[in-house]
Amino acid sequence: MLYSAGLRVSELVNLKAQDVNFSEKVGWVRRGKGSKDRLFSLSESLAGDLEHYLRSRQNTYMFSKTEPLTTRNIQKIIKGMREKAGIFKKVTPHTLRHSFATHLLEQGTDIRVIQALLGHSSLNTTQVYTHISTDQIKKVKNPFDSLYATKTADVIG
Repeated sequence: MLYSAGLRVSELVNLKAQDVNFSEKVGWVRRGKGSKDRLFSLSESLAGDLEHYLRSRQNTYMFSKTEPLTTRNIQKIIKGMREKAGIFKKVTPHTLRHSFATHLLEQGTDIRVIQALLGHSSLNTTQVYTHISTDQIKKVKNPFDSLYATKTADVIG
């Protein structure tokens, strides 16, 4: 959910099962950063898996029965998964949040929507989270080409 919903690790550990609507594929961060509530979306596949997971448990918290996991627990889980996958680059819970924002931008999601999903009050903060890839830069059509083509056509025509 760190990647799928762009949650902060503190939001993930405090997420309660009752705060997720699986049929609508949305959830609520309650009292997130700045004590603000916000809506987040769940991927269809993750919503199904989480609903199945919780069906067999009586959890108060999404990933724990009575007490929330600690942020340190989540950091250790991410580190273990990274090592098991053979990934040598440092990956943190916050890296997944940045990746969520960047991938949404690459898919054409409006930056203001990304801002709302991340719970940022400032668009400038969201822009820090969205990293532009080299491929995106290579795909940009240079406006000079359009001007040059027009000028060339005028001269020849």
